[in-house]
Amino acid sequence: MSGDEKWCVVTGGRGFAARHLVQMLIRYDVFRVRIADLGSTVDLEPSEENGILAEALSTGRAQYVSLDLRSKSQVLQALQGAEVVFHMAAPNSSINNYKLHHSVNVEGTQNVIDACTEFKVKRLIYTSSPSVVFDGIHGIIDGDESLPYPPKHNDFYSATKAQGEELVIKANGVKGLLTCCIRPSSIFGPGDRLLVPSLVVAARAGISKFIIGDGNNIYDFTYVENVAHAHICAERALASEGTVADKAAGQAYFITNMEPIKFWEFVSLIVEGLGYERPRIKIPAFVVMPIAHMVELTYKLLGPYGMKLPQLTPSRIRLLSCTRSFKCSKAQDRIGYTPIVSLQDGLKRTIDAYPHLRAEHRPKREGPSKASIYLGSGRADTLLWKDKKQTLKALIVLIAIYYNFIVPESTIITMLSKVLLVASVFVFTHAGLPKKILGYKIEKLQSSHFRLSEETSQQIAKSLASSWNASVKTLKSLAKGYDGILFLKVVLTLLVLSFLGAFSLQNLYVIGVPAAFIVFYVYEKEEQKIDDMVLEALSRGRKLKSDVVKKFCTSKKIE
Repeated sequence: MSGDEKWCVVTGGRGFAARHLVQMLIRYDVFRVRIADLGSTVDLEPSEENGILAEALSTGRAQYVSLDLRSKSQVLQALQGAEVVFHMAAPNSSINNYKLHHSVNVEGTQNVIDACTEFKVKRLIYTSSPSVVFDGIHGIIDGDESLPYPPKHNDFYSATKAQGEELVIKANGVKGLLTCCIRPSSIFGPGDRLLVPSLVVAARAGISKFIIGDGNNIYDFTYVENVAHAHICAERALASEGTVADKAAGQAYFITNMEPIKFWEFVSLIVEGLGYERPRIKIPAFVVMPIAHMVELTYKLLGPYGMKLPQLTPSRIRLLSCTRSFKCSKAQDRIGYTPIVSLQDGLKRTIDAYPHLRAEHRPKREGPSKASIYLGSGRADTLLWKDKKQTLKALIVLIAIYYNFIVPESTIITMLSKVLLVASVFVFTHAGLPKKILGYKIEKLQSSHFRLSEETSQQIAKSLASSWNASVKTLKSLAKGYDGILFLKVVLTLLVLSFLGAFSLQNLYVIGVPAAFIVFYVYEKEEQKIDDMVLEALSRGRKLKSDVVKKFCTSKKIE
């Protein structure tokens, strides 16, 4: 580098929003751009190979450096000679891992600040998040920058982002460094690897028809080019002299498209634009939340053994069901930000950028699914939504059972007596009906409808006897005290039963019934992925078991 070259650094420069900022900075042609990210080399995607980034890298207007924010020596090397730093690097917000987020968002940010002050970097723009003021419980309507940090955040990502933001604002003015923080709300656009792909996965699994909450929660989304534009507005404001820089520095700014929209309407526009069914069935958040907690617990247990990050987590359920809208008046006034791409145009560009995810390109299944085979024709038609009339009838019956037997918190005897009462009234009334009503034939109930055949009776008896004998066999094995694996299985089973037993019948019904209609449906749509995940988990479990046995045997030999 020659002394008169002006360089800027973009940390996390291969991330979603950062890529758009890098391209905008190259077009801006004020700085040479140093792209810093975790990869050892920069691997351009096919769409980038003949584009502006490839040209800039080949001519030296841009360069790539490998950077792990947790390594101070790497941070110092990456920031040396820079005039401006756009600090955009952060871990995946979906991974709720405190150690990871703290090491990058807090300790890594402190490393960036230290390098900026050591090398006399002039300006530092930090990419924060609106989630720094969100507690996961209370919605935010037209929030502004006067909102305080909550006592407890929705997740570790938000909490550590708030800590990083505080460090950056506190560093303003230290050794001539000017800083500010950008809080872009719900970024979307071409190149997104989280929002649109996850919506398509849900749509292909049939889950996109469900709305979490009442569907009226308002959201502020931000097209990705507007996010990049906001960073450049902030840099230009800090670079200005006098009162403009003074007003802009040491502040945080909410950035949106300034077009609030219902969250589920936004989702519907993307899903429908790609050819899928729009959400229409509303499920209360409190119904889904226990399932989300179970999913998160499962991921914590199986994550180290290869389980992929689940979409259904408690923090995400809160985000999907709460209102979160923000004002941009401060950003307009102090850094001159105004969106350059409207929400409508942004949605169109986003949908056009994912032709490979459209409904007509979804992979087709050959033959019946495992879920259909397992459930059988009758239950499969109901639980897999194949016979919608039958499913609707089943739901009506289940709802009637819920409000007549579960909600009143009836005892088992009361419930049985009510069922028998209803059955008696139905049978008596049905017997008294004429053979035809308005031309419709009324089929009379025969005693054979209720009678068990000898074969069926024998099968039930054999099944009960087999279950009893299997239990006795298990008890005999436990009594010998040799089979530790069997003991662990029994303990885990009893723990699960005790966990379920802690729930009231009403809660089990509220969780179990929706789960029955969702779990099998999802499995049918994502059968191969789920099977692969289970096989991988079992493989790793067997390996873990083998390692534990080897260590145990080794320790015994030593003794």
